[in-house]
Amino acid sequence: MQVVEGENKEGRKEDGEERVDEVVEEDQEGEKLDLEKGPVGAVVVEDSKGLERFEDERDHFHVSMLQRLNPTNPLRIVINGGTRVATPSPSQSSRFQPTPPPPRSQPRSTPTPQPSMTTLNSRRFTNKLALLLYLVHKVAAIALVCFLIFKGIQGLIDGSNPAKRKEERVLKYLLPQVEAASLLSITLAFAWQKALREWPQIMVYFILWCTFFMSLSAGILLICFQKPATDGVGVCFIAFAIGNGLYACWVSQRVGFCYKVLLKSLEPVDKFRDLNQPAYWMLGAGFLWMSLWILAVVGALNFYYPALVIIALLLSLCWTTEVMRNVVNLTVSRVIALYYLRGMQSNTQFCFQRALTRNLGSACLGSLFVPAIEAMRIIARGLNLLEGEDEFMFSCAHCCLNVMQSIFRYGNGWAYVQIAAYGKGFVRASQDTWALFEREEMEPIVDSDMMSAICFLTGVCSGSICVIVVAAWTAKVHQPFTATISLLAFFIGYLMTRIAMALPHACVSCYYVCYAENPENRLFDKTIKERLELIKAGRDVVVPTPRVPRRFTR
Repeated sequence: MQVVEGENKEGRKEDGEERVDEVVEEDQEGEKLDLEKGPVGAVVVEDSKGLERFEDERDHFHVSMLQRLNPTNPLRIVINGGTRVATPSPSQSSRFQPTPPPPRSQPRSTPTPQPSMTTLNSRRFTNKLALLLYLVHKVAAIALVCFLIFKGIQGLIDGSNPAKRKEERVLKYLLPQVEAASLLSITLAFAWQKALREWPQIMVYFILWCTFFMSLSAGILLICFQKPATDGVGVCFIAFAIGNGLYACWVSQRVGFCYKVLLKSLEPVDKFRDLNQPAYWMLGAGFLWMSLWILAVVGALNFYYPALVIIALLLSLCWTTEVMRNVVNLTVSRVIALYYLRGMQSNTQFCFQRALTRNLGSACLGSLFVPAIEAMRIIARGLNLLEGEDEFMFSCAHCCLNVMQSIFRYGNGWAYVQIAAYGKGFVRASQDTWALFEREEMEPIVDSDMMSAICFLTGVCSGSICVIVVAAWTAKVHQPFTATISLLAFFIGYLMTRIAMALPHACVSCYYVCYAENPENRLFDKTIKERLELIKAGRDVVVPTPRVPRRFTR
C-alpha cells in the first residue's frame, strides 16, 4: 500500500517524492497504519500507473485533498490474500482516481470435518430388533391373557363344565394368597431399599445372613408338611441356604470395601427427591399385570395343555418384570451418570420417558441375555471350584470359564450406564464399558463386586418370607395347593423386590463406570484408587477362587 501525503499548496516536488519513497519503504517493512486515525488529507493510490500519472500532473499544479473521515463514510479495508488494500469513499474515487479492477475472487476454504463426539442426547432408538421382538411378544401375551381370562369366566358360567369346580377351588384358595404375596413383596421391597440407604454397613451383613436363615426356615417348613411336592421344594431351599452360608463366609473380607462404595455411591440420591418414582410406577404396573396373570393361570386350567401354557406365561412374566427392573435401572443410571459426568441435575421424568422409548430396546435385549450369561458364568466358576490336577472330568473347567469371560465382554450388566448416558446399543456399550475397566485396571474390583449378589439375595430373602407366610396360610385352608402356591409366592416376591432394588444397584454401577471414564473427577474420593494401589502392591488381594485341596482329588 502506498500513501502520498500532501502538506500544502506550495510544497515542492522533491519533498513529495521523498515522502512517497518513505511511505513505500514503510510499507515494505510491514508497519501497520491506522487509516481512521491517520493525518488529515490521506489519499490512496491503488497501483503504480496511477502514481506515475499523479507525478506528471503535479508538475503543473498541486492539489490539496482535505477531507475528514466520518462515521457515515469510513474507509473500508478489504482483505485479499495477505495484502491489505484501502478502498476510498465514493466521493474520493470520483474526484481523484479511477476505481481499480476488482480483485480476483478466491475460492473459500472448506473446513476440515472434525470427528463427531458421543452425544449425551442421542435421539436414535437402540436395539430396534430386540424392541420389535419384545413388543410382538407383549402383544401376544396380552392377547393370550385376555383369552384365558375369557375362558376362565366362560368355565365359571357354564354349569355343565366339569372344570368349573376346579376353577372355583383355585379362585378361592389360590388367588387370595397370590395377591397377598404381591402386596407383601412390594412392602418388603421398599423396606429393603430404605434400610439399605439408611444403614448400608449393617444391611450388607444383615442381608447375607438373613437370606440364609429365611431360606433355611422356608425349606424346613415345607418339609414339615410331609408331602412329596413340598419335600422337593423344601430340599431346594435348604440346598440354597447352605450355598448362601458358604458364600457369606467366603466374601466376608470384601464387605468393608462394598460398604464404602455403597455409602459413597448413594450420596447423589438425596439431591433427586423424585428418583424413586420410576420404581413406584413399575411396581404398580407389575402388581396389576400379576393380578391379570394369575387370572390367566386360572383360565389355563380350562384350556388345552395347561402345563405348557402356564410355563409360557411364567417365562413371559419373568421377561416382563426384568424389563421393568431395567427400565428403572436405565432411568436412575442416566440421572446419576449425568451428575457424575457433567454435574447436571437431570429431570427424572424426562429420563424415565427416555428409558421407556429410545432405550427400551436395550433394556429388552439385556433382560433376555444378561441373566442367562451371569447364570452360566456362575456355573463355570462352580466347575472351576471343583477342578483338580488329576481329574479328567474337570479338565475343561478353565476353557468353560474363559469362554464365559469372553461372552461377558459382549453382554454384561455394567452396560446400562453407557446405554442410559450416551444412547449406545447393548453390545457396544458392554464392550466400551469393559474397555474402560481394562484401561484403568479395574477388572479385579468390578469382577468381585458384591452389589449384584446383595440385590439378588435380597430378592431371595423376600421370596422366602413370602413362602413362609403363604405356605402356612395355604396349609391351613387347602394343603394340596401348598407347593404350587409356595413356588408362585417365591417368584412374585423375588421379582417385585428386584424392581425396587434396581435403584441402589444402578447407583453403584454408575460409580464404577463413571470413575473408570474420569478418575480425576472431584466427585470421587480415593476409595477405588487406594484399593487398586493395595492390590498392585500385594497388600490387599481380592479373594481368589478357592481350589479343592490336592489330598481330596487323589
